[in-house]
This record gives sequence, structure tokens and C-alpha cells, in this order.
Amino acid sequence: MRTPGVLLILVAIGGRYTLDRAGLLELAWVDLRVIGLIMALVALGIHTGLGKHPTVTREGWLLAALLFFLFQIASALWAPPAARVGPQVLDLVLLGVLVLAFYRYSLADPEMVARLTFQLFFVAAIVYALAAIFISGPGEQGRYSAFGGGPNVFARIEVLGVISAVALFMLTGRILPLLVIPLFLLATVLSGSRGTLVAGGVVGFAALLKLRHRLRGSAIAAAGLVAVVAVGAIWAFAPPEFTDLFQERFVEQTVQEQYLSGRTDIWMAAADMFIDYPIAGSGVDGFYGLIGVNQAVEYPHNYVLAVAAEGGLAGLGLLTASVLLWTRIVRGGGARPQLTGLTVAATVFVALSGLFSGDYYDSRLAWMFAGLAAAAALVPAENRIPVMAR
Repeated sequence: MRTPGVLLILVAIGGRYTLDRAGLLELAWVDLRVIGLIMALVALGIHTGLGKHPTVTREGWLLAALLFFLFQIASALWAPPAARVGPQVLDLVLLGVLVLAFYRYSLADPEMVARLTFQLFFVAAIVYALAAIFISGPGEQGRYSAFGGGPNVFARIEVLGVISAVALFMLTGRILPLLVIPLFLLATVLSGSRGTLVAGGVVGFAALLKLRHRLRGSAIAAAGLVAVVAVGAIWAFAPPEFTDLFQERFVEQTVQEQYLSGRTDIWMAAADMFIDYPIAGSGVDGFYGLIGVNQAVEYPHNYVLAVAAEGGLAGLGLLTASVLLWTRIVRGGGARPQLTGLTVAATVFVALSGLFSGDYYDSRLAWMFAGLAAAAALVPAENRIPVMAR
């Protein structure tokens, strides 16, 4: 039964989507995440009642993650007065429910869920890229995005499209998904998201380094073909703004001027806040409540520094415990090495991207892929449970 997975993934991709973004200003209070999650939980409840699910152990990583989310919610009790406690708590509650539900769903059939996930992200990346190039166009800074979201989130969807294309090729043997990668790369560059490109490059290089002894001639030929097609397609079909954006954003600002959008000052401020509140942090959204409200900075633009500043050693300890326990599970691949490796790559990419931009809710894709990777590693391959109404 694919319905719960489709709903959960659509909620995750859609992000914070209220109806004012669709032009219905009088219905700005309607949060489609809540509606989508309720529908997904109902479908998941029916799915759980119809099918059998394997019992797995070693779920300490999930317990630590949920305790981490609960600690962040509880930290609203000591947040500064200017902190936006309500929206932040809602984000964290929805994040916890989303991660738990997706992990529970993944346990039934990791192969089916992984394939469904990569298929949906592959399609989403195509839709987002076409919408950005042909409908939304460049924003005020000349950077592209789609459906009212920011360029950095848009770029994550595009790089996840690249990972999904590679995953579909490896899982099905079909080369067609690889031929769409040039579109994803073009859209990523047009987003102007330097942090996302760095994160994607790190994950790609690590994957090649790990697989260097197992690559077959056909795989190398396919990769070479994709690279040639990508460069040629980008050069031939890129809009005129591409050259200007690349020259200004990546050459002049990054290389010549070493401009980092003020990230270093923001990160230093978050580090100083951790020093001031080392034990339990300043409370959820404390960075905005104490610093950002006066400097028009929404959040620290670094997930780990945000946790340190607002959760202190307690928050960092719970986050570290979850990551370490999860790493022990997925290391080596478990029951499905290839599938686990692909989902780990997606997890690490989103996590690395979170070191350059994004807030707590923007980490949802990393947590979801982490749950899928854990399920792929833990569920015994020989005891695969069939999914009802597949």
C-alpha cells in the first residue's frame, strides 16, 4: 500500500505550505502539513491493521532522536520573550511525527519504500526545475527557486533528484533517469546555493571513492556519458542569466571577494551564545529572540550551531547519541548494503547542507532518509513482509 508513503513524502517535500502562498490570503492560517499528516496517519493506521510488520531491535537511535525533539520542545519553557515559540514548537511536533511515521512505514517493506521515495523525489526535482526555469524565473538576487520556496531548499530537491536518478539506475538498470541529471545540475547552479553544491560534491566524491574498486566498465562509461551530456546540455540550453549568475555568484562573490553572505558572523554569534548558555541553551528559537530580532537574522544557518546555542550540551548530547547509534546500524549496510548506501548518501547530503542553511524543520529530509536507511539495514532480507494492496 503506497498511499501512506506518498502522503508523507509529499508533506516532506512541500515544506511549510499555507494557503496564502497559493493566493488565498484569507486562509493563511490553513497549514497543509497538518492536513497532510492527518491523512497520512489515517492511511498508515489502515495499512498497519491490514499487514504484518517485522519486529526489529536496536532502535535506540530513534529513541534518542525523539528525546532530542522533546527536549527542544520543552526548551520553550526557558526561551527568551521575543522567541517565536508557537511556530517553532509546531515545527518540532510535526517533524517528530513525520519521522516516526515514515520509519514505521518503512519497516514493512524497505525495498518498496526506498524505490517509491526515489521515484517521487526524481519526479519532484523535474517539476521543480521546470517550474523554476519556465514559470518562476530569477528572484531579486537573480537566484532561481520554485513554488514560493527559498533557493537553498530548491537546490536540495535538485541534488536529491541527482541521487534519486543514480539510485533508480542502480536499482532498475535503466539509463533513462541518468539522462535527466543535466537538468538537475543546471537548476542547482541557477539556485546560486553554494553550500548545497559543496555538500553534493562531498557526497559524490565520497561515493566514488568508496566504489572505486567495484565500478564496472559499463558504469564508468555511463558516468562519462552523463558528464558529457550534462556539460553540453547546460552550455547549449542554459538561459542567458546562467552566465551572469555563475560569474557574479560563484566567481566574483565567492572566489574574488570571498563573500559568504555573512555566514561567519552569524556562526560566531551562535557560538558565543553557546558559551553564554552552555548547559541547556537559550531555549528554542533563542537565537532569534536574543540576536536575530535585532539584526533581521532568522536562525544560525547551521544545524549543529543552532542546537548548541539553543539546546546547549544537553541538546548536543542527545543529537550526538542518536547519530552515533544510527551510524552503528547502517555501517556496513546491514541486510541491504546497496539500498542502505543510497539512503545514507541522501541522509548525509541533507545533513551537510544543514551546516550552511536551514532551520530545524528543514532537517526533516535528513531524518526521514535516516529512518529509511535504518529500516533497510535492520529488516532481515529473507523475512521480507509483503505489503497489502501493493
